[in-house]
This record gives sequence, C-alpha cells and structure tokens, in this order.
Amino acid sequence: MKTRFTSKLILRISDTWMVFTEELRRIFHDPGVLVLFFLAPIAYPILYNYIYIENVIRDVPVAVVDMDCSPESRLYIHQWDATPEVKVAYSCTSMEEAEHLLTKGKVHGILYFPEDFNDCLHSGLKSAHLSLYCDMSSFLYMKNVYMSANQVMLDKMYQIQVDRYRAMNMDENLSWAIVQAVPYEENTPYNPTNGYGAFLVPAVLMLIIHQTLIFGISMLSGTAVQENREVFFLPGRRRRYSVFRILLGRGAAYFTLYMAICMYVLVLVPHMFGLPHVGSIWDIIRFIVPYLLATIYFGMMIASVYKQRETGMMTLLPTSLIFLFISGVSWPTVSVPRVWRYLGDLFPYTWGVHGFLNINTAGATLYTTIREYIALWLLAAFYFGLCCLIYMVRSRRHEKRLEEGLDQHITHEQKMRELQDLVHETEDKMTREMERHLNSLWSRTKHAITRAPED
Repeated sequence: MKTRFTSKLILRISDTWMVFTEELRRIFHDPGVLVLFFLAPIAYPILYNYIYIENVIRDVPVAVVDMDCSPESRLYIHQWDATPEVKVAYSCTSMEEAEHLLTKGKVHGILYFPEDFNDCLHSGLKSAHLSLYCDMSSFLYMKNVYMSANQVMLDKMYQIQVDRYRAMNMDENLSWAIVQAVPYEENTPYNPTNGYGAFLVPAVLMLIIHQTLIFGISMLSGTAVQENREVFFLPGRRRRYSVFRILLGRGAAYFTLYMAICMYVLVLVPHMFGLPHVGSIWDIIRFIVPYLLATIYFGMMIASVYKQRETGMMTLLPTSLIFLFISGVSWPTVSVPRVWRYLGDLFPYTWGVHGFLNINTAGATLYTTIREYIALWLLAAFYFGLCCLIYMVRSRRHEKRLEEGLDQHITHEQKMRELQDLVHETEDKMTREMERHLNSLWSRTKHAITRAPED
C-alpha cells in the first residue's frame, strides 16, 4: 500500500515537473512573451522614474497684475516669489496682458491686486480681496500656485492680527498665542518632499507586475489554442484529473520567473531612484507570494476565454487606468462609488498595492497588513478553484469531441469494410459465372472438334 502511494506521488510530481519545464520552454521560445515578461518589467520602471525624476516641481512661472502698487502689495509679491513653488516671471499692467501669457503657456498662474487692496487692508472695516487664476490643465501646476499663494496669505493674515493686538498695547507673545492658539508643524513622514513621483511610482510598479503577467499568460493561452494544443491535458494523456497538476506546473513556471522580477522592480528600483523604501525586505517578499499567486490564477482564468494570441492585449490594455482608479490609490477610496469598491475587491491589484504601500512606504509589518495578506490568499484560492472548474469543463468537452470523432472514424471504417466485403463477394460471383461460361464454351468447342472428322 505504501509503495503504491509512493509511486503515485512520484508520478504526480513527475507530471507537474513535466508541465513546468514545458511551460518554461514555451515562454523562452516565444519572442512576444519574452518582451512582456522581461523587457517590459525592466524598461517600464526605469521609464516612469525618469519621467518623475524631479519628483517635485519648483519655480513655476507666474504673472502678477498689481493695480494697487502699494508697499503691502509689493511685500506680498516679494514673499510669494520667495516660496520655492513659484517664480514671479512677469509683472503685467493689465489682465489682458496676463491672460495672453497664460494662453501662450508662458505662465501657469495670475495674481491680481485690485486698486483698493491697501486701503481695505488698513481700514479695519472692509476685507481686502485678491484674485488668483490657476492653470487647470495640469494638477501639479495648479497645486503649486494655489498652495504657495494660500500660505503667504495665511502668514499675512496672522501678521495683521498680531499688529492690531500690539496696537492695543498687548504683549507680542500673547498676541501670537491668541492668533495661533494651537501651533502646528507640518510633517509628512512617508513622503518628505511631497513629491508626486514618490506618491505615484510605487503604485505603478505593482501595476506593471500585474498587467505584464496577465498579458503574457493571455498570449501563451491564445497561442496554444491557435496551434490546437491540448492545454487541458498532460502531454499524450487524456485525463481530466490531471488538471490540478497542469495548473500547479504552469503556475510554478510563472511564479519562478516573476519572483525574480519582483526583486528587481519592488526592491532594486526604489533604491536606484531614491523612492520611499523603509519596510522590511523579508516582509515584502512574504507579501508578494500571495499577490503573485492570485495574479497568476486570475490571469489564467481570464486567458481561458481567449482563442487568439492578440486578443488579451487588445481587451486588457485599457484596464490599467481602471485598476489604478478603483484601487483607491489615485483617488480617495471613500469617494469611489460603492459598486466600484466592491468590484475592485475582486482584483489582486487592489489588495496588493495597499499592502505594498503600507509595508514599503509606511514601514508597516506583515502583521499590520494582515487584512490585505489574507485577502490575497483567499483570492488565490478562489481563482485557482475557478481555473480548475473551467479547465475540467473544457477538458470534458474536448474529450467528448475526441470521442465523437473516434466514433465517426470507427463508423467510417465499418462502412468501408462492408463495402470491401461486398466488392469481394461480387468479384467472386463474377469469377464463378465466368468460369462456368468458359467451361460451357470449352465443352461445346471440344464436342464440335470431335464430330468434325466423322463428317
């Protein structure tokens, strides 16, 4: 009994190893898959990091229209120009001139001072007004212009309040305590530079792994269907219970390759470009394991419906931005409609990107990201089960078609055999008839020859 169990186990391991090596051979003999599995994960992280190499935008050119020309307006302009976010590049005499510069793209913001700015500021009865115009074609330009002008305005407001309290013979320290009852200090521990690249690129790195893996699996599956390969059976065997070993072998091939790629994309690239990377490498590796497994079997489930090589790329390419938005990375999760949030929970990327950012950028441990970790394992098991079900159904249909074809072949052979028997029987009858006629003719001829001398 034990020997029989051991032999079965060895056979199953041998079958899985055969599928594993066959899948690796298919990968390394397909140029398109090599581009998706190796060139894209190597090149895209470098490309995205070079796009956001500056990480933050400094000295955005702006224009000012100072119709007041007072010391207060000039001081405000000087303080605004001193901020690292903007640079006062033009001083215009009219709004038409400033709008022309904004239309030409020479400036990305306009600050307008009305003629009564200084009078309203010192009257104590009216509020002084400023008009700020931002270039909304770029979020980063708008952010720099708006935040810098707002910061200068708040500092100016605090100073005016303190000056008024001091005019009432109040102590300066007490005046500041009233103006800022709760002093605060701005601190961004996970993104010290407030850079857009440090915020976006780590999420894009996870998306690159997710998408290239699914694209490659879809291309391999479509190629196998086009070449009429038996992807639902072990080579040379037609057994439905081999589906489990096929999924394990193919999944192991993808997992082996992409585990090494993940070390480059998620560990080496952040160090190369100075991205936030404070988490434990060991925690990242352990977290990546269920992420890769869930993505692999999710891709195999989707690829099972493709019958052509290029279909996966054409249908799945637009989903990159969709995954990025519904994951809650580029847009707050609470602002995403509930239906889209529930839909996003079905994709490995949603859980994977949040867990990776928590570990890599925020320095969390695997224990603190246990929710995402368990969710990825559940998705891996769920999609593996779906793949087993799909492969078993497809293999059963394939076997049925083969059996129908075999029955048709057997029926055809039987008809041919019956036809041959009929031909042989007809030939025998014709031969016997011909022999009878020949014998009769020979008898009559012999009888005629015998009677001839007598006559």
